[in-house]
Parts: sequence; C-alpha cells; structure tokens
Amino acid sequence: MTALRLALADDQALVRRGLVAMLDADPRFEVVIEAQDGQELLEHLLERPVDLVLCDIRMPVLDGLGFVQRLRAGANPLPVILLTTFDDGDVMERAIRAGANGYLLKDADPEELADAILKVRDGEKVWAPQPLARVREHVNLPPPESPTESFDDRERALLRLMAAGLSNREIGERLHLAEGTVKNRVSVILGKLQARDRTQAVLKAITNGLI
Repeated sequence: MTALRLALADDQALVRRGLVAMLDADPRFEVVIEAQDGQELLEHLLERPVDLVLCDIRMPVLDGLGFVQRLRAGANPLPVILLTTFDDGDVMERAIRAGANGYLLKDADPEELADAILKVRDGEKVWAPQPLARVREHVNLPPPESPTESFDDRERALLRLMAAGLSNREIGERLHLAEGTVKNRVSVILGKLQARDRTQAVLKAITNGLI
C-alpha cells in the first residue's frame, strides 16, 4: 500500500516534531514536507507534490486561514485540515468560509487524527466535534431559503450522521443500508437543499432547523 503523502506546517518545533513522529509511525502516512509557516509551506508545495495538508491555524508570516485562502485563490483543490489548540466556533466558521476540508483540535488522539485524514482523503469534510446548538450559535451564515421539499425521518437521521462526519459506509452500517443506497440518498438531500457538497448541506440543515 502506498503511503499517503502529507505536508505539515506548525511554527512550534516541538509540536511539529511530535506530529511528524506520530504520523510517520503509521504505515499509511508519510510526512514529506515540514514548514514553520504558511508562506514556507506554499513554497515547498511548488517543489514537491503531496496528497493532503495538515496546517496549524495560528502561525507567523502567513497563518493557516491565509494559507487556505491563497491556495483556493489559485484554484488548488488540495485537501487541507486546519489544526488548532483552541475550541473556537468563530475560527471554525472562518475555516469553513476559507475553504478548508477539516478543522481538528491538536489534542485529538492518534486514531481520531488518522480517521480525519482518511475521511478528508476520501472527499469527506471533518470538523471538531461540537454540539449542534454550538454550531448554530457560531456559524452565522446567511439563512438559506426554506426547503420547498419535505424531509422524512430517515433523511433527517441521515443528515444528523452527515453532521457527525460519518462516511457513506459508516452511515450505511448505522442505518442498515447499502453504501450505494446511502450515496444516492445523500445526492437527493443535496438536491433538496440546493447544496454543492455535504458541508453546505449540513450547514443549511442546521440553519433551517432540520437537525
């Protein structure tokens, strides 16, 4: 199995080395780029391709949010998980708006970090676990128009599992459905909410009180 190539940026050398040691101990991952700020990370990415980026939010020169904004301004779809020491809903909102694929606390255990990396690699969005009430409070996106189509109990259950960051396979196991069936139902939900991806669908569902 080819290891997933990772880039890691953190201005604290001890934290960075600890994360590198933890990730390199897992045969599924290989840290091929280390940087101490977002600008250095951008420069390294021009020289060496990677599959996914782990980036601290608070760094000098160019912070994690600025890094993601610069990356997306260049239409680069490279998956990025932002790491933070603080559970801050306002920063989570800014991470979502910047175009990050995930937001995770640095005190996540190795299994949680590995799971987040693999989910983002597979196209999922992963956010630090927070109660839905807290997300409603902090993610102050403009409320979308109320859905014109109704949602049954199973669709609401599926939305709640999407909000928890579960993959289609994991949702299928919870709801006793085939993975292909879940994928089709997710597509239907995206259409009903007029959402471009799962994250936007979850946010619209939250602001509309569907979950």
